[in-house]
Amino acid sequence: MFIRFGYVSHALNLWEGSPAKTMTFTRFKQLNKEQRLEQLKNVTEQNLQTTWRILHYNVGHEIELYRLSSSLVPLATHPEVNWDYLGIFGSKLKEIGAFIKKHNLRVSFHPNQYTLFTSGKPHITKNAVRDMEYHYNILEALGVEKTSLINIHVGGTYGDKPSAIERFHKNLKELPTPIKQKMTLENDDKTYTAEETLKICQHQGIPLLFDYHHHQANLSETPLEELLEPIFETWKERNLKPKVHLSSPKSESSFRSHSDYLSLDFVKPFFKTARELNRDFDVMIEAKGKDKALLQFVEEVSKLRGIKRASGGSIVWP
Repeated sequence: MFIRFGYVSHALNLWEGSPAKTMTFTRFKQLNKEQRLEQLKNVTEQNLQTTWRILHYNVGHEIELYRLSSSLVPLATHPEVNWDYLGIFGSKLKEIGAFIKKHNLRVSFHPNQYTLFTSGKPHITKNAVRDMEYHYNILEALGVEKTSLINIHVGGTYGDKPSAIERFHKNLKELPTPIKQKMTLENDDKTYTAEETLKICQHQGIPLLFDYHHHQANLSETPLEELLEPIFETWKERNLKPKVHLSSPKSESSFRSHSDYLSLDFVKPFFKTARELNRDFDVMIEAKGKDKALLQFVEEVSKLRGIKRASGGSIVWP
């Protein structure tokens, strides 16, 4: 069983390792037309350059999984801004994408919680489609849309979960097919359990990106031992290696909050269940310690009996 590990967006071991500098719409309105474009270009250029540095850092540390920042392009989805970031930065994105492909990196996006398809308000669905289109456009400009993913949650229940699920299936028809083919759904920590999300994924032919921490906070009626195999099976239709999220609670009183590092004791039951399936999969570590948490966890888990470290960011469990 071969397992690769990745982290989210910021590289804490790097100086100025945040690829998510922003520009507010309030600030945008304060500037004249020329200043607006110049500022948008400046912030985007900084984010892309930081991403470039992070990807080189990842390759140097043999980390093959990485979640790109959704904030690479400021105000990209704002209906009153509508600027040509793809035309301006097309060559830079292509260069970054060539590096990703050369080193066989697996990259992804995870839009915020407002990108959902369960709302009864048409403008919410319209905004979700626009946001998904933005993320897809970046992946396409990078040239990695065939192997990359855009992960979202099912959404809210609005006091009536069956009706919300019906709206999800209906509203998802608004999403262009090429984009839908790159999306995954994740179980969440309060509303849709892994079991409920699995049924939606099976109905739509969408892979389920299983989050173990969320599962522990929002347990399904069916035990994980019976759920994990069908969850992994949802990835077969896309011919992609399954991917999961791992994090651990900040404390007992703040169980849903992510800790700075990943607790091996907390995730051991998951690895025990996964070991019985004996299938390769990827892990995105969602700890506040980012790359530091990843490197520490791989070092720690590789000391367990029978597990060998295969690279800076992967292990083998024969």
